[in-house]
Amino acid sequence: MTGYYKKTIDDLSQQISELTYQQDSLLVSYENAIELILDKISGLKEYVHKKGFRNQQEEIHFFKHIKPQFTAKLIYYNAIYKIETKKPYGAKPVKKYLNNELKKLKRYFDNNLEFYKYYRTNNSFIDEKLFVRGKYNIKLSLDTFYFEADQNFSTSHDYKVAKIIANDLIQIYIEDQLNNNKQKKPSDNSSLIWTESKTALTELIYALHSQGAFGNEDIIAIAKTFESTFNISLGDFYHTFMELKSRKINRTKFLDSLKESLLKKIDEEDEI
Repeated sequence: MTGYYKKTIDDLSQQISELTYQQDSLLVSYENAIELILDKISGLKEYVHKKGFRNQQEEIHFFKHIKPQFTAKLIYYNAIYKIETKKPYGAKPVKKYLNNELKKLKRYFDNNLEFYKYYRTNNSFIDEKLFVRGKYNIKLSLDTFYFEADQNFSTSHDYKVAKIIANDLIQIYIEDQLNNNKQKKPSDNSSLIWTESKTALTELIYALHSQGAFGNEDIIAIAKTFESTFNISLGDFYHTFMELKSRKINRTKFLDSLKESLLKKIDEEDEI
């Protein structure tokens, strides 16, 4: 990965992470994330058209390993946005709805099983047919989407790679929602309201877990306890943590602010 590509994907991950701090609404943060990703992809496209590739291997590497990282984020955030906006009310309807979404992922997997095997086993013997522009074979599980895409910035299978990456994340998201729907028990006795972002709470939970503040308790159990206590759904907190890890700076933004606030409070008390 060239310096440009690495910097761009790192910046994108960090900016998406920051969005969750700026927005209390998950849907709004997803909308902003989608717009941000589209902008980054547009810049990536311009860069490729301007610079081109030195050889076929460089072209294959880009469309097999670089571009799918960006497209996967777009697919992921668009998918969970639609899932959340169409989610019904009530535990049973939600469970049925989410299980149907899992079945859709399973159908895509079944319909593209051979390519899944090829990609996940790191095969490369037909890469020149799959990840070089202007080349396609209708017999190789070709999506109609390919014919509608920009042929100067697409190959027959770079989108499929992105779908594999995104679908893995979507599955984790849905399974976490199902687990949350099953285990979450609203605390009628709690009147506390979490006013910081969900990303901030996720950061705090992982910090407490890494410190062993609750012994050997599993991270999921800790997260569920916080969700129950504050009547809040953290959603895909695994993915949120991955976004935290991808930050180049301020990886512990909320924890740092906690420390500053406490020290300020102590200093103020000393002055009284």
